[in-house]
Amino acid sequence: MPKCNHCDAHVSERFARVFADEHGEIHACISCSANAGIAEVARDRARGT
Repeated sequence: MPKCNHCDAHVSERFARVFADEHGEIHACISCSANAGIAEVARDRARGT
């Protein structure tokens, strides 16, 4: 099961699929980061940046 590299909390496969970096690492789970930051990353990835 994937986990946050910051706090070692487990995250869902779906969360990992969306928010992991190109190496499959999750630098911040929902508890470690603001929702606005997660949404911003998702928006940037959707644009391909």
